Amino acid sequence: MTFLAHSNLPHLFEVLKLAGYQCIAPQVRDGTIVYDILDEATQLPQGISDQQSPGKYRLTQTDNRRYFAWANGAEALKPMTFAPREVLWQAKRDEQGQLQFVESRLELKPLAIFGVRACDLAAMHILDQHFAYNTYADTYYNARRRQLLFISVDCSHPAPTCFCASTGDGPMANSGFDIALTELDDGFLIRTKSLQGKQLVEQLPTTEATTFQLSQANKQHEQAVAAQTRSLPSHYLKDSLFANLEHPRWKEVGARCLSCGNCTSVCPTCFCHTETEVAELDGKSSAHYRQWDSCFTLGHSYMHSDILRKETHLRYRQWLTHKLGSWHDQYQRSGCVGCGRCITWCPVGIDMTEEATVICGGQG
Repeated sequence: MTFLAHSNLPHLFEVLKLAGYQCIAPQVRDGTIVYDILDEATQLPQGISDQQSPGKYRLTQTDNRRYFAWANGAEALKPMTFAPREVLWQAKRDEQGQLQFVESRLELKPLAIFGVRACDLAAMHILDQHFAYNTYADTYYNARRRQLLFISVDCSHPAPTCFCASTGDGPMANSGFDIALTELDDGFLIRTKSLQGKQLVEQLPTTEATTFQLSQANKQHEQAVAAQTRSLPSHYLKDSLFANLEHPRWKEVGARCLSCGNCTSVCPTCFCHTETEVAELDGKSSAHYRQWDSCFTLGHSYMHSDILRKETHLRYRQWLTHKLGSWHDQYQRSGCVGCGRCITWCPVGIDMTEEATVICGGQG
């Protein structure tokens, strides 16, 4: 393992640019941390700390010299591959009045995503299984996915809403990255997973990691795990959830839920979407859009002239039983990676770990 001093961090972005990558990295925007194009290291959220709790998120400036002394913001990797809204094809009339269908073409450039957390890498693996590995792989997802280089940063300051340790998806990244960083007070320990990542790191002014630095990293990881007080009652909740479909807690949480869809928007693994046609006023063309949807909307369960889940508690039940239960049949694991975003960004502070524990009786 090698070490890169904070003062040498700009060299990493120079190496990425020379290799043809556009760098996307976390930055402060509108009171939260989002991914955006990064031109220089000074744009990173150095000295930023976050306060998260159910229904609450705040950023504060501190004297800390670290760039990653905060937990995840609202935005995950999902928009990088599964676009919130995109045109899949257009229908146009030719001079003879016949309809012609034209598939949309993506113009992409290689992207290096800097600062990815372990939970989001785990979520990307789940999305890969859904969009990329099936018989009918998604062309648009795959095209974007192939352009990505991941530079992860181990989470040292998990939020009170985080529970990735209980799902086995963090706080340290073990797979899915090209380059992984562990931030210490004066710089980053570096490890690589791919040949491409190794070749990039070889161009950096690194030094050999010391025994003391490795000891610091191990201690930091243990503290990050111990700091997480929330957890799901088990890795496998499918049987317990489906055995309790009539539990009174469903209606109780339904009375609090606003059906706003915030949880599904910030969730790094939710992939529900709808498709719609948008016609031009001249009647000569229309565009076929795919855009994010949520199982909390009325229209999501509209089938054969009827809405199957008219009441909010039924929509919450659908979301939780699918996310924590039936995903095991599809992907051999839960659909939750423990990022805690659904807890932080729920306007009324609904905590899925609490609801799952009550409904399952504390048993997996």
